[in-house]
Amino acid sequence: MRVTVIGAGYVGLVTSACFADVGNDVVCIDTDSKKIERLNHGEIPLREPGLDVIVARNSTAGRLKFSTSYHDAVAHASLIFIAVGTPSSEDGSADLSGVLSCAHALGQKIVRDTLVVIKSTVPVGTNDQVLAALQKEIQQCGANVQVRTASNPEFLKEGAAVDDFMRPDRIIVGVNDANSTDVLRALYLPFNRNRDRLFIMDVRSAEFTKYAANAMLALRISFMNEMANIADRLGVDIEEVRYGIGADPRIGPNFLYAGVGFGGSCFPKDLRALVRLADSIGESALLLRSSIQVNERQRGILFEKIKVFFGGNIQGKTIALWGLAFKANTDDMREAPSITLVDLLTRFGASVRAYDPAAIDNARQIFKTTQGITYTASAREACDGADVLAVVTEWLEFRSPDFEWLAATLTHKALFDGRNLYNPAFVRANGLQYFGVGRGHSN
Repeated sequence: MRVTVIGAGYVGLVTSACFADVGNDVVCIDTDSKKIERLNHGEIPLREPGLDVIVARNSTAGRLKFSTSYHDAVAHASLIFIAVGTPSSEDGSADLSGVLSCAHALGQKIVRDTLVVIKSTVPVGTNDQVLAALQKEIQQCGANVQVRTASNPEFLKEGAAVDDFMRPDRIIVGVNDANSTDVLRALYLPFNRNRDRLFIMDVRSAEFTKYAANAMLALRISFMNEMANIADRLGVDIEEVRYGIGADPRIGPNFLYAGVGFGGSCFPKDLRALVRLADSIGESALLLRSSIQVNERQRGILFEKIKVFFGGNIQGKTIALWGLAFKANTDDMREAPSITLVDLLTRFGASVRAYDPAAIDNARQIFKTTQGITYTASAREACDGADVLAVVTEWLEFRSPDFEWLAATLTHKALFDGRNLYNPAFVRANGLQYFGVGRGHSN
Protein backbone atom coordinates (compact mmCIF):
# COMPACT_ATOMS: atom_id res chain seq x y z
CA MET A 1 0.00 0.00 0.00
CA ARG A 2 1.02 3.64 -0.48
CA VAL A 3 1.09 5.35 2.92
CA THR A 4 1.98 8.84 4.09
CA VAL A 5 2.90 9.60 7.70
CA ILE A 6 2.98 13.18 8.92
CA GLY A 7 5.46 13.63 11.75
CA ALA A 8 9.01 12.28 11.94
CA GLY A 9 9.12 12.19 15.72
CA TYR A 10 9.17 9.14 17.93
CA VAL A 11 5.76 7.75 16.89
CA GLY A 12 5.80 8.89 13.28
CA LEU A 13 9.27 7.58 12.50
CA VAL A 14 8.65 4.18 14.07
CA THR A 15 5.30 3.92 12.27
CA SER A 16 6.83 4.89 8.92
CA ALA A 17 9.76 2.49 9.21
CA CYS A 18 7.69 -0.49 10.35
CA PHE A 19 5.02 -0.02 7.68
CA ALA A 20 7.79 0.15 5.07
CA ASP A 21 9.48 -2.95 6.48
CA VAL A 22 6.51 -5.15 5.55
CA GLY A 23 6.49 -3.91 1.96
CA ASN A 24 4.47 -0.71 1.96
CA ASP A 25 5.65 2.36 0.04
CA VAL A 26 5.90 5.08 2.71
CA VAL A 27 6.60 8.81 2.65
CA CYS A 28 7.25 10.43 6.03
CA ILE A 29 7.04 14.20 6.15
CA ASP A 30 7.92 16.77 8.79
CA THR A 31 8.12 20.56 8.81
CA ASP A 32 11.51 20.39 10.55
CA SER A 33 13.83 20.62 7.53
CA LYS A 34 16.94 19.86 9.60
CA LYS A 35 15.41 16.64 10.89
CA ILE A 36 14.41 15.57 7.36
CA GLU A 37 17.87 16.41 6.05
CA ARG A 38 19.43 14.22 8.74
CA LEU A 39 17.07 11.37 7.92
CA ASN A 40 17.85 11.65 4.21
CA HIS A 41 21.52 11.30 5.16
CA GLY A 42 20.85 8.19 7.21
CA GLU A 43 20.96 9.86 10.63
CA ILE A 44 18.30 8.95 13.22
CA PRO A 45 17.32 11.96 15.37
CA LEU A 46 16.29 9.87 18.37
CA ARG A 47 17.44 6.84 20.34
CA GLU A 48 15.31 3.72 19.81
CA PRO A 49 16.88 0.25 19.63
CA GLY A 50 16.68 -1.31 16.17
CA LEU A 51 15.11 1.70 14.47
CA ASP A 52 18.29 2.76 12.67
CA VAL A 53 18.59 -0.65 11.00
CA ILE A 54 14.99 -0.63 9.75
CA VAL A 55 15.20 2.94 8.48
CA ALA A 56 18.45 2.22 6.63
CA ARG A 57 17.13 -1.01 5.13
CA ASN A 58 13.95 0.51 3.78
CA SER A 59 15.53 3.77 2.66
CA THR A 60 18.04 1.77 0.61
CA ALA A 61 15.22 -0.35 -0.83
CA GLY A 62 13.32 2.79 -1.83
CA ARG A 63 10.27 1.94 0.28
CA LEU A 64 10.85 4.77 2.78
CA LYS A 65 11.32 8.40 1.79
CA PHE A 66 11.42 11.66 3.75
CA SER A 67 10.12 15.07 2.75
CA THR A 68 9.01 18.44 4.09
CA SER A 69 6.29 18.88 1.46
CA TYR A 70 2.58 18.46 2.09
CA HIS A 71 2.21 18.32 -1.69
CA ASP A 72 4.43 15.22 -1.67
CA ALA A 73 2.37 13.77 1.15
CA VAL A 74 -0.94 14.10 -0.64
CA ALA A 75 0.37 13.18 -4.07
CA HIS A 76 1.88 9.98 -2.71
CA ALA A 77 -1.08 8.33 -1.00
CA SER A 78 -4.78 8.34 -0.18
CA LEU A 79 -4.03 6.83 3.24
CA ILE A 80 -2.46 9.42 5.51
CA PHE A 81 -1.49 9.11 9.18
CA ILE A 82 -1.16 12.11 11.48
CA ALA A 83 1.50 11.36 14.09
CA VAL A 84 2.50 14.75 15.49
CA GLY A 85 2.95 15.70 19.14
CA THR A 86 0.15 16.75 21.49
CA PRO A 87 2.03 18.32 24.41
CA SER A 88 0.38 19.74 27.52
CA SER A 89 -1.08 23.23 27.36
CA GLU A 90 -0.68 25.54 30.34
CA ASP A 91 -3.95 24.28 31.82
CA GLY A 92 -2.95 20.63 31.37
CA SER A 93 -5.19 19.95 28.38
CA ALA A 94 -3.74 18.43 25.22
CA ASP A 95 -2.40 21.01 22.77
CA LEU A 96 -4.04 20.07 19.47
CA SER A 97 -2.54 22.90 17.43
CA GLY A 98 -0.14 20.55 15.64
CA VAL A 99 -2.85 18.05 14.75
CA LEU A 100 -5.28 20.72 13.52
CA SER A 101 -2.52 22.47 11.59
CA CYS A 102 -1.90 19.19 9.76
CA ALA A 103 -5.62 18.88 8.99
CA HIS A 104 -5.79 22.38 7.50
CA ALA A 105 -2.61 21.86 5.46
CA LEU A 106 -3.85 18.52 4.15
CA GLY A 107 -7.27 19.89 3.29
CA GLN A 108 -5.68 22.52 1.06
CA LYS A 109 -3.80 19.85 -0.93
CA ILE A 110 -6.12 16.84 -1.11
CA VAL A 111 -7.09 15.98 -4.70
CA ARG A 112 -8.55 12.48 -4.30
CA ASP A 113 -10.71 10.54 -1.84
CA THR A 114 -8.57 10.15 1.26
CA LEU A 115 -8.60 8.38 4.61
CA VAL A 116 -6.86 10.43 7.32
CA VAL A 117 -5.92 8.36 10.37
CA ILE A 118 -5.02 10.01 13.67
CA LYS A 119 -2.26 8.11 15.46
CA SER A 120 -1.42 10.98 17.83
CA THR A 121 -2.78 10.73 21.37
CA VAL A 122 -5.82 13.01 21.32
CA PRO A 123 -8.87 13.72 23.52
CA VAL A 124 -12.30 12.40 22.68
CA GLY A 125 -13.84 14.47 19.89
CA THR A 126 -10.59 15.33 18.10
CA ASN A 127 -11.49 13.28 15.03
CA ASP A 128 -14.59 15.41 14.68
CA GLN A 129 -12.48 18.57 14.78
CA VAL A 130 -10.01 17.18 12.25
CA LEU A 131 -12.78 16.14 9.88
CA ALA A 132 -14.38 19.58 10.13
CA ALA A 133 -11.04 21.28 9.38
CA LEU A 134 -10.41 19.01 6.39
CA GLN A 135 -13.89 19.56 4.96
CA LYS A 136 -13.65 23.31 5.43
CA GLU A 137 -10.40 23.54 3.46
CA ILE A 138 -11.64 21.17 0.76
CA GLN A 139 -14.82 23.18 0.33
CA GLN A 140 -12.89 26.44 0.08
CA CYS A 141 -10.63 24.92 -2.55
CA GLY A 142 -13.65 23.68 -4.52
CA ALA A 143 -12.32 20.10 -4.71
CA ASN A 144 -14.82 17.33 -5.43
CA VAL A 145 -13.36 14.67 -3.10
CA GLN A 146 -14.48 12.66 -0.08
CA VAL A 147 -12.39 12.58 3.06
CA ARG A 148 -12.84 10.25 6.02
CA THR A 149 -11.10 10.07 9.38
CA ALA A 150 -10.25 7.18 11.70
CA SER A 151 -8.52 6.74 15.05
CA ASN A 152 -5.55 4.40 15.47
CA PRO A 153 -3.79 5.29 18.75
CA GLU A 154 -0.26 4.02 19.31
CA PHE A 155 0.75 1.76 22.21
CA LEU A 156 4.53 1.90 21.91
CA LYS A 157 6.92 1.68 24.84
CA GLU A 158 10.02 3.79 24.40
CA GLY A 159 13.00 1.50 24.29
CA ALA A 160 10.92 -1.33 22.81
CA ALA A 161 8.86 0.53 20.20
CA VAL A 162 9.97 -1.41 17.14
CA ASP A 163 9.13 -4.75 18.72
CA ASP A 164 5.83 -3.37 20.02
CA PHE A 165 4.86 -2.24 16.52
CA MET A 166 5.97 -5.41 14.74
CA ARG A 167 4.48 -7.75 17.36
CA PRO A 168 1.60 -5.79 18.93
CA ASP A 169 -0.52 -7.10 21.79
CA ARG A 170 -3.47 -5.16 20.37
CA ILE A 171 -4.28 -2.85 17.46
CA ILE A 172 -7.01 -0.35 18.27
CA VAL A 173 -8.93 1.04 15.31
CA GLY A 174 -11.79 3.50 15.60
CA VAL A 175 -13.85 3.94 12.43
CA ASN A 176 -17.07 5.48 11.16
CA ASP A 177 -17.58 3.35 8.04
CA ALA A 178 -16.97 -0.13 6.65
CA ASN A 179 -14.60 1.05 3.93
CA SER A 180 -12.17 2.50 6.47
CA THR A 181 -12.35 -0.78 8.40
CA ASP A 182 -11.39 -2.76 5.29
CA VAL A 183 -8.45 -0.48 4.45
CA LEU A 184 -6.98 -0.57 7.95
CA ARG A 185 -7.57 -4.30 8.34
CA ALA A 186 -5.61 -4.90 5.12
CA LEU A 187 -2.82 -2.53 6.20
CA TYR A 188 -2.35 -4.28 9.53
CA LEU A 189 -2.67 -7.84 8.22
CA PRO A 190 1.12 -8.49 8.31
CA PHE A 191 1.13 -7.66 12.03
CA ASN A 192 -1.98 -9.69 12.78
CA ARG A 193 -1.45 -13.14 11.28
CA ASN A 194 -1.16 -15.74 14.04
CA ARG A 195 -4.12 -14.40 16.05
CA ASP A 196 -6.53 -11.52 15.67
CA ARG A 197 -5.24 -8.53 17.60
CA LEU A 198 -7.40 -6.01 15.79
CA PHE A 199 -10.07 -4.32 17.90
CA ILE A 200 -12.60 -2.41 15.80
CA MET A 201 -14.68 0.16 17.66
CA ASP A 202 -16.22 3.57 17.19
CA VAL A 203 -13.89 6.55 16.90
CA ARG A 204 -14.64 8.15 20.26
CA SER A 205 -14.08 4.86 22.11
CA ALA A 206 -10.73 4.40 20.37
CA GLU A 207 -9.64 7.92 21.33
CA PHE A 208 -10.58 7.24 24.95
CA THR A 209 -8.97 3.78 25.06
CA LYS A 210 -5.49 5.28 24.74
CA TYR A 211 -6.02 7.62 27.68
CA ALA A 212 -7.65 4.92 29.79
CA ALA A 213 -4.75 2.51 29.18
CA ASN A 214 -2.08 5.04 30.16
CA ALA A 215 -4.09 6.13 33.18
CA MET A 216 -4.39 2.54 34.43
CA LEU A 217 -0.65 1.93 34.09
CA ALA A 218 0.16 5.21 35.82
CA LEU A 219 -2.24 4.32 38.63
CA ARG A 220 -0.47 0.98 39.17
CA ILE A 221 2.90 2.70 39.45
CA SER A 222 1.52 5.34 41.80
CA PHE A 223 -0.15 2.67 43.92
CA MET A 224 3.13 0.82 44.36
CA ASN A 225 4.97 4.02 45.17
CA GLU A 226 2.37 4.82 47.82
CA MET A 227 2.79 1.29 49.25
CA ALA A 228 6.57 1.69 49.12
CA ASN A 229 6.50 4.84 51.22
CA ILE A 230 4.38 3.06 53.82
CA ALA A 231 6.66 0.02 53.66
CA ASP A 232 9.71 2.15 54.43
CA ARG A 233 8.14 3.31 57.68
CA LEU A 234 7.07 -0.20 58.67
CA GLY A 235 10.36 -1.94 57.93
CA VAL A 236 8.79 -3.87 55.03
CA ASP A 237 10.57 -4.71 51.76
CA ILE A 238 8.28 -3.64 48.92
CA GLU A 239 10.05 -6.00 46.52
CA GLU A 240 8.84 -8.99 48.54
CA VAL A 241 5.36 -7.49 48.55
CA ARG A 242 5.54 -7.04 44.78
CA TYR A 243 6.27 -10.73 44.29
CA GLY A 244 3.39 -11.66 46.56
CA ILE A 245 0.68 -9.53 45.00
CA GLY A 246 1.97 -9.89 41.44
CA ALA A 247 1.44 -13.65 41.62
CA ASP A 248 -2.32 -13.05 41.88
CA PRO A 249 -3.62 -13.42 38.29
CA ARG A 250 -6.21 -10.74 39.00
CA ILE A 251 -3.35 -8.29 39.60
CA GLY A 252 -0.35 -9.57 37.62
CA PRO A 253 3.31 -8.53 37.94
CA ASN A 254 3.60 -5.76 35.36
CA PHE A 255 3.97 -2.08 36.31
CA LEU A 256 4.26 -2.88 40.01
CA TYR A 257 7.78 -1.52 40.42
CA ALA A 258 8.28 1.14 43.07
CA GLY A 259 10.77 3.89 42.34
CA VAL A 260 11.28 7.60 41.82
CA GLY A 261 8.15 8.10 39.74
CA PHE A 262 7.21 7.94 36.09
CA GLY A 263 8.19 10.42 33.39
CA GLY A 264 8.42 10.49 29.62
CA SER A 265 6.17 11.82 26.90
CA CYS A 266 3.00 9.86 27.70
CA PHE A 267 1.93 9.20 31.28
CA PRO A 268 2.34 12.68 32.80
CA LYS A 269 0.78 14.64 29.94
CA ASP A 270 -1.97 12.10 29.28
CA LEU A 271 -3.00 12.04 32.93
CA ARG A 272 -3.17 15.83 32.98
CA ALA A 273 -5.17 15.88 29.76
CA LEU A 274 -7.60 13.27 31.09
CA VAL A 275 -8.12 15.23 34.30
CA ARG A 276 -8.72 18.37 32.26
CA LEU A 277 -11.21 16.47 30.09
CA ALA A 278 -12.99 15.23 33.22
CA ASP A 279 -13.14 18.80 34.53
CA SER A 280 -14.77 19.95 31.31
CA ILE A 281 -17.67 17.53 31.78
CA GLY A 282 -18.06 18.05 35.51
CA GLU A 283 -16.32 14.89 36.76
CA SER A 284 -13.89 15.06 39.69
CA ALA A 285 -11.45 12.27 38.59
CA LEU A 286 -10.20 11.79 42.16
CA LEU A 287 -8.04 8.73 41.41
CA LEU A 288 -6.33 10.42 38.48
CA ARG A 289 -5.61 13.55 40.50
CA SER A 290 -4.18 11.42 43.30
CA SER A 291 -1.92 9.59 40.87
CA ILE A 292 -0.50 12.90 39.64
CA GLN A 293 0.08 14.05 43.24
CA VAL A 294 1.77 10.78 44.25
CA ASN A 295 4.06 10.97 41.24
CA GLU A 296 5.03 14.58 41.89
CA ARG A 297 5.89 13.70 45.50
CA GLN A 298 7.78 10.57 44.47
CA ARG A 299 10.17 12.49 42.26
CA GLY A 300 11.65 14.13 45.32
CA ILE A 301 11.97 11.02 47.47
CA LEU A 302 15.60 10.24 46.62
CA PHE A 303 16.58 13.81 47.43
CA GLU A 304 14.88 13.54 50.82
CA LYS A 305 16.74 10.31 51.58
CA ILE A 306 20.07 11.89 50.63
CA LYS A 307 19.35 14.99 52.70
CA VAL A 308 18.44 12.93 55.77
CA PHE A 309 21.60 10.84 55.32
CA PHE A 310 23.70 14.02 55.53
CA GLY A 311 21.84 15.33 58.56
CA GLY A 312 19.82 17.86 56.62
CA ASN A 313 22.77 19.68 55.05
CA ILE A 314 24.10 18.71 51.61
CA GLN A 315 26.05 21.93 51.04
CA GLY A 316 29.36 21.06 49.40
CA LYS A 317 28.56 17.36 48.94
CA THR A 318 29.20 15.64 45.62
CA ILE A 319 26.57 13.21 44.34
CA ALA A 320 27.35 10.69 41.60
CA LEU A 321 24.27 10.22 39.43
CA TRP A 322 23.77 7.17 37.24
CA GLY A 323 21.02 7.77 34.69
CA LEU A 324 19.37 10.89 33.29
CA ALA A 325 16.82 9.56 30.77
CA PHE A 326 13.35 8.85 32.12
CA LYS A 327 13.86 5.15 31.34
CA ALA A 328 16.50 2.86 29.88
CA ASN A 329 17.10 2.41 26.13
CA THR A 330 16.08 5.97 25.27
CA ASP A 331 17.61 9.43 25.28
CA ASP A 332 14.26 10.97 26.22
CA MET A 333 14.50 13.49 29.06
CA ARG A 334 10.88 14.64 28.97
CA GLU A 335 9.64 14.88 32.57
CA ALA A 336 12.46 12.59 33.71
CA PRO A 337 12.70 12.12 37.52
CA SER A 338 16.38 13.02 37.24
CA ILE A 339 15.38 16.62 36.47
CA THR A 340 13.75 17.02 39.88
CA LEU A 341 16.67 15.35 41.66
CA VAL A 342 19.33 17.49 39.95
CA ASP A 343 17.34 20.68 40.53
CA LEU A 344 16.94 19.95 44.24
CA LEU A 345 20.52 18.80 44.82
CA THR A 346 22.09 21.80 43.12
CA ARG A 347 19.60 24.25 44.65
CA PHE A 348 20.69 23.14 48.12
CA GLY A 349 24.39 23.43 47.37
CA ALA A 350 25.44 19.95 46.25
CA SER A 351 27.43 19.13 43.12
CA VAL A 352 26.31 16.44 40.69
CA ARG A 353 28.55 14.23 38.55
CA ALA A 354 26.14 12.66 36.02
CA TYR A 355 26.47 9.82 33.56
CA ASP A 356 23.97 8.40 31.07
CA PRO A 357 24.75 6.20 28.05
CA ALA A 358 22.44 8.16 25.72
CA ALA A 359 20.81 11.24 27.24
CA ILE A 360 23.70 13.57 28.09
CA ASP A 361 23.24 15.80 25.02
CA ASN A 362 19.55 16.29 25.83
CA ALA A 363 20.40 16.82 29.50
CA ARG A 364 22.84 19.58 28.60
CA GLN A 365 19.98 21.50 27.01
CA ILE A 366 17.71 21.06 30.03
CA PHE A 367 20.41 21.97 32.58
CA LYS A 368 22.21 24.61 30.50
CA THR A 369 21.63 27.27 33.17
CA THR A 370 22.13 24.90 36.14
CA GLN A 371 25.24 25.50 38.20
CA GLY A 372 26.84 22.49 39.85
CA ILE A 373 26.30 19.67 37.34
CA THR A 374 29.08 18.07 35.31
CA TYR A 375 28.93 15.12 32.92
CA THR A 376 31.25 12.14 32.70
CA ALA A 377 32.10 9.63 30.01
CA SER A 378 31.47 6.56 32.17
CA ALA A 379 29.63 5.36 35.26
CA ARG A 380 32.90 4.83 37.11
CA GLU A 381 34.16 8.29 36.28
CA ALA A 382 31.00 9.77 37.79
CA CYS A 383 31.95 8.22 41.14
CA ASP A 384 35.47 9.66 41.24
CA GLY A 385 35.51 12.20 44.05
CA ALA A 386 31.84 11.62 44.90
CA ASP A 387 30.44 11.24 48.41
CA VAL A 388 27.50 8.97 47.52
CA LEU A 389 25.88 7.39 44.47
CA ALA A 390 22.26 7.80 43.31
CA VAL A 391 20.86 5.50 40.62
CA VAL A 392 17.88 6.93 38.74
CA THR A 393 17.63 5.05 35.41
CA GLU A 394 17.65 1.27 35.08
CA TRP A 395 20.22 0.97 32.27
CA LEU A 396 21.55 -2.56 31.81
CA GLU A 397 25.14 -1.49 32.50
CA PHE A 398 24.09 -0.37 35.99
CA ARG A 399 22.56 -3.72 36.96
CA SER A 400 25.67 -5.42 38.33
CA PRO A 401 28.32 -2.90 39.42
CA ASP A 402 31.46 -3.64 41.43
CA PHE A 403 30.14 -2.84 44.91
CA GLU A 404 33.51 -3.35 46.56
CA TRP A 405 35.01 -0.75 44.23
CA LEU A 406 32.12 1.61 44.99
CA ALA A 407 32.67 1.19 48.73
CA ALA A 408 36.35 2.02 48.28
CA THR A 409 35.64 5.01 46.02
CA LEU A 410 32.63 6.79 47.54
CA THR A 411 33.67 8.98 50.45
CA HIS A 412 30.54 8.28 52.49
CA LYS A 413 30.03 4.71 51.21
CA ALA A 414 26.30 4.99 50.51
CA LEU A 415 24.16 3.95 47.54
CA PHE A 416 20.69 5.41 46.88
CA ASP A 417 18.83 3.01 44.60
CA GLY A 418 15.96 4.86 42.93
CA ARG A 419 14.91 1.82 40.89
CA ASN A 420 15.34 -0.98 43.45
CA LEU A 421 17.85 -2.71 41.21
CA TYR A 422 19.98 -4.26 43.94
CA ASN A 423 19.79 -6.73 46.79
CA PRO A 424 20.17 -4.66 50.00
CA ALA A 425 21.89 -7.43 51.96
CA PHE A 426 24.44 -8.03 49.20
CA VAL A 427 25.19 -4.32 48.89
CA ARG A 428 25.69 -3.99 52.64
CA ALA A 429 27.90 -7.09 52.71
CA ASN A 430 30.21 -5.31 50.27
CA GLY A 431 30.68 -2.33 52.55
CA LEU A 432 28.01 0.13 51.41
CA GLN A 433 25.00 1.59 53.15
CA TYR A 434 21.92 0.96 51.04
CA PHE A 435 18.80 3.10 50.61
CA GLY A 436 16.11 1.96 48.21
CA VAL A 437 12.48 2.91 47.68
CA GLY A 438 10.25 0.99 50.07
CA ARG A 439 12.97 -1.48 51.05
CA GLY A 440 12.32 -1.06 54.77
CA HIS A 441 14.99 0.24 57.13
CA SER A 442 17.81 -0.83 54.84
CA ASN A 443 21.03 0.94 55.71
